[in-house]
Amino acid sequence: MILEALGSAVLGLILAWAAAHRLAHRLPARPLVFSTGVAGALFGDFVTRTALGPGTALFSLLGAAIIAVASLSLLLRPTGRLRRRSLTA
Repeated sequence: MILEALGSAVLGLILAWAAAHRLAHRLPARPLVFSTGVAGALFGDFVTRTALGPGTALFSLLGAAIIAVASLSLLLRPTGRLRRRSLTA
């Protein structure tokens, strides 16, 4: 169980690094991105392990990756200015 949690944390860290490397212009400060990735992965592992029970390490890591990516996606900012159209146009 400890190795599964450690693996989930490392997976979250890797996903956060990839997001910070690829989308640096759209994300806030790197420490926030890394902590969100790790926390999301640990939460995803906890939720998946609670739902499926012990003995499903592969599915727990998959759940950790999904929740980590979802939580990292919440940090993304829009690429450019939002265009506002008038009501009459």
